[in-house]
Amino acid sequence: MMLLKQLLAKFGFAKTSFEKLTFAALGAGSSVAPLFFIKNPKYMKIGQNFSSLHNLRLEAWDSYAGTNYSPQLSIGDNVCFNSDVHIGCIDKVQIGNNVLLASRIFISDHSHGEINTEALKLPPIARQLFSKGPVIIEDNVWIGEGVSILHGVTIGKNAIIGANAVVTKSIPPNCVAGGIPCKVLKALQ
Repeated sequence: MMLLKQLLAKFGFAKTSFEKLTFAALGAGSSVAPLFFIKNPKYMKIGQNFSSLHNLRLEAWDSYAGTNYSPQLSIGDNVCFNSDVHIGCIDKVQIGNNVLLASRIFISDHSHGEINTEALKLPPIARQLFSKGPVIIEDNVWIGEGVSILHGVTIGKNAIIGANAVVTKSIPPNCVAGGIPCKVLKALQ
């Protein structure tokens, strides 16, 4: 247990504190329910009429395990998050306008290390963060309950992602997609 506490402290978890969203980050007419966690709001831009229920967790990591990053987390206008949404960013996470996210959503543009023998010699928490590219969610997208969206993915305009999907590859516009891994189920005309 002591090793875990030392690792958590070493990589900034023990030092992280709750911060209020600043007016620079949060657009007009926006609201965030109590019990939220924001890491580095200076790297975030949130549009007008944004709303989120409880347990919102937005993390912009500019440093981890001795490596510096340049995170950009942007959320468009008229976006609604239900409860328990977690977004982690070291590169770029961009959410367009008129996007709806259900509860228990995980979006990350990175993972703990590349999958190779060198990385596997370290505990996951000690590995450098690694990104295959940004996460882009275009306008008018609906993300269902329990979805995970991983790095290097674009979800096209007007797409619907079904509940509990794991999105590991880009999804084109105007379609319904779901499953593990997520794939297109139906094209919308």
